[in-house]
Amino acid sequence: METDGGLAMLRPKDIQARLRERPFRPFRLVVSEGLRFDINHPDLVLVGQRDLTIGYPSAEDPQLYDRLLRVALAHVVGIEDLPKPGTTEGADSAA
Repeated sequence: METDGGLAMLRPKDIQARLRERPFRPFRLVVSEGLRFDINHPDLVLVGQRDLTIGYPSAEDPQLYDRLLRVALAHVVGIEDLPKPGTTEGADSAA
């Protein structure tokens, strides 16, 4: 993890490593604005040098995206394991 003016930010390889874990474990990206994005499928996240592209799964096929969101890596401050099914916490459901 690197710092950008005192704010911790994840490196592309940190996020790629989590996406490549086998078996894949769904996780939540936490960004500096307090938003959270749930990542439920590794194929719906593209990791770039400076940003992430996160796909929101379609209702018909959760492995295909319905819409996309770009998030600057400078704003990604944490990765959390998703809570066990049946528990809820406020989050935007993506990927």
